[in-house]
Amino acid sequence: MSYIVKSILFWIFAVVFTLSIAVYQRMTGPTYPKKGSITIANKEVKYKLLRSQENTKDGVSCDAVIKIENKSKIFGGSILYKRYRTSEEWIEVGMVQNGDNIEGSLPSQPAAGKLEYRVFLKYGNENYALNVEPVVIRFTGEVPKYILLPHILFMFLAMLFSTRAGIEAIIKGKHTFNYALVTTITLFLGGIILGPIVQKYAFGAYWTGWPLGKDLTDDKTAVAFIFWIIAVYMMFRNREKRSFAIVAMVVLLAIFMIPHSMFGSELDTNTGKIETGQHQ
Repeated sequence: MSYIVKSILFWIFAVVFTLSIAVYQRMTGPTYPKKGSITIANKEVKYKLLRSQENTKDGVSCDAVIKIENKSKIFGGSILYKRYRTSEEWIEVGMVQNGDNIEGSLPSQPAAGKLEYRVFLKYGNENYALNVEPVVIRFTGEVPKYILLPHILFMFLAMLFSTRAGIEAIIKGKHTFNYALVTTITLFLGGIILGPIVQKYAFGAYWTGWPLGKDLTDDKTAVAFIFWIIAVYMMFRNREKRSFAIVAMVVLLAIFMIPHSMFGSELDTNTGKIETGQHQ
């Protein structure tokens, strides 16, 4: 098999692998909606409970709208909510029919502010709790698409080229250094430059990792970047030092396996300051 054919196969594997990791990180993260279903009147009712919401849209305050499909209009519903980590009384809001859905709104909160809530559906004299344990939703500031999309793209490319660089290093290919260099550049642009800008728009601070805080997203990006800087430096001096690329790839992969937004920013309702919490 020629090198070109092998390279094409390696790239296909790298793309599929990177997409799989991206989906895994997204679906296991604490901001991914909580999905499930419940049976009411012998009908399966599917639901998706939000765990992340921008607090503004085009500069206008934006509530979190919880929607449950109710085409047959056979049940009503309500939401109980309160601010997260407080002893406040639960507030009940009714859900109303809107088209094929029954909807209820959670009020917009400041950036990094959180609410915990439970959703109840009522059919006849029976009440159905969709979630026994409260779902926690975190509100973020609005991040412009021209900042967010390049950030996502560069982070994806960093993982893609990291995977390809690792494969190239394992087979002792001649392009290991080039792939490692592209990995480092895209990680720098996506994580070190655009990452803090996204953080600033979303939570009002450019950097909340070490030594300023304990934000795991910031910290893990910095760790991965350091490992790739070392790998590039070592291979710049000696192209045979491919093992450093393998180590850096493993580190970045391990970091990508950590759910996004774990131990992320959280508004302290007592002080009004943004701290580091564990988003659930």
